[in-house]
Amino acid sequence: MSKLSTLTALQVMQDAPVIPVIVLHDVAHAVPLARALVAGGVRMLEVTLRTPQALACMEAIAKEVPEAVVGAGTVRSKADAQAAAIAGARFAVSPGYTSAVGQACRDVGLALLPGVATGSEIMAAQEDGFTELKFFPAMQAGGPAMLKAWGGPFFDVKFCPTGGVTLQNAPDFLSLSNVVCVGGSWIVPADAIEKCEWSRITQLAKDTQGLGL
Repeated sequence: MSKLSTLTALQVMQDAPVIPVIVLHDVAHAVPLARALVAGGVRMLEVTLRTPQALACMEAIAKEVPEAVVGAGTVRSKADAQAAAIAGARFAVSPGYTSAVGQACRDVGLALLPGVATGSEIMAAQEDGFTELKFFPAMQAGGPAMLKAWGGPFFDVKFCPTGGVTLQNAPDFLSLSNVVCVGGSWIVPADAIEKCEWSRITQLAKDTQGLGL
């Protein structure tokens, strides 16, 4: 896949069993973290818009780690989508869904994984043409049992559960036919980033590679 090719949400989900949910407070950590994850087989990197440094971190990764595909997490508005695209993001993940966010991502060419927690939210996203969705917060909103129940009425929707997902419970989600991948912060622990323990993060990424089998 070339760097400039159009990316779909399904391609983002299918690349690896886990999409890391990344919170960065220091731009100096962005590039070595991205390289550590790529070395562990994880290329789709969701950098959340939860810190003032997030956009600068995305820009640094996009420029310096071409093997990585930068995504923006916690996209909640048109302004978020526009800023993320300018920073070099190629996909977006939102904690919820509105038509305005969906249209904004389309306008700037970002593949979007909209967040849903209810049947009504799934239907709203589907009405706007989104069939690959983030189930959030996954454990708090019903876990694997909820996704299994949704498999009937929403047989044509694929999910990426995020929120409370761990190495231990990820297989419970990934065994479901309507789950393509999971989102998790456990492969990018805050203390490992703070201590620059990049080899530890590479190993955590490698440990996820067999989860989707």
